[in-house]
Amino acid sequence: MKPLSSQQRPRPIGSQLLASLTTRATVLSPDRAHSITFDREGRWLFYFCNGRTYKRSLASEVHLRFRQGTRRRRHLPDEEARQVFEEVQQLAQDIHGISTGEVRRRLAEEILPWTPTRLAAEKSRFQLAYRPISILPPDQYLAVVLQATEGCTWNDCTFCNFYMDRPFRIREATEFAAHVTAVQHLLGEGLRLRRDIFLADGNALAMSNRKLLPLLEIVQEFFPGRRLNGFVDLVSGERRTADDWRELRGQGLERVHVGMESGLDELLEFVNKPGSAQELTEFVAVLKSVDLQISLIVMIGLGGREFRHRHRAASENLLLDLPLDRRDQIYLSPFIEHAGSTYQQQRQAAELTPMSEDEVEEEMTQMASRLRREGLRVSRYDIREFVY
Repeated sequence: MKPLSSQQRPRPIGSQLLASLTTRATVLSPDRAHSITFDREGRWLFYFCNGRTYKRSLASEVHLRFRQGTRRRRHLPDEEARQVFEEVQQLAQDIHGISTGEVRRRLAEEILPWTPTRLAAEKSRFQLAYRPISILPPDQYLAVVLQATEGCTWNDCTFCNFYMDRPFRIREATEFAAHVTAVQHLLGEGLRLRRDIFLADGNALAMSNRKLLPLLEIVQEFFPGRRLNGFVDLVSGERRTADDWRELRGQGLERVHVGMESGLDELLEFVNKPGSAQELTEFVAVLKSVDLQISLIVMIGLGGREFRHRHRAASENLLLDLPLDRRDQIYLSPFIEHAGSTYQQQRQAAELTPMSEDEVEEEMTQMASRLRREGLRVSRYDIREFVY
């Protein structure tokens, strides 16, 4: 949950209850150990309880994050999720009993009608609006995701299993408009909390301007003025000219997210990731020439111990050579090896040694420290904590 602005900081209500009431969300904290964030539709999104953070997805799946020596996380099975729904509902009822004014009104009219049964049923409504949403950049977890495409154009990186279950396809304008309508209905007043649009799936910005611009017109019709983001792979991005990107910028595109993975060409080739350090340098220069913001994702631990130091050095040097500014974002992502993946088979055949979790954390700390000293924005991106 983002920190509250000075206008949104909790204010005392009664002897213990703290509440932040904005047009975008309702945050209630009956004591120091508990805090719940609700969207304006009345559905809870974040629940903090005694050092444990629960995040509920739009499909009412629940992700738990906590510390027990180290950082821990897990997705809750349905029965445990139901217990959390009931706990939040009871807490909301207790707060209702001691609240007054606008807090009491929001609880009665927006929040308490969302019983555990009704909340669990959001899974069916989600599935009517969306195909599976496999991954998003962390700054887009509260975006309005619109699936202009399904799957990924490349889908051959050996480490990735996000889109193995579906081929790439582009939605026609009529189908896309129906999808956008369904999303709008699903989110309801929860739209107030979601300022950005993320154009999904894995490589939506790969389609030509001829196909993409009609879809962006639909986006602007339904969600005027919202910032637009999307993934693109390096090879697809390079096919566009500066004028093409400038045209998309004029239609609301603000930030482009690129899976850089590594600045070491040898490692990119090993994992079958298209592109090179030189190509990324040229692509970033084009994007910056039309005033687009960029997010670059680096996988820490990719290639194991044998690639460790060369991977870090090449990635740091490349990032420091790029014309990035404070509006741009670098994400360092702990590499997760999926059991049975092509990458795992490759690594074993090449006799590469996986890095331990402590080694990955050490690499992330060292890289982040160097990049931040040079004025770059660096954040953590852990795919295990993704929930939408």
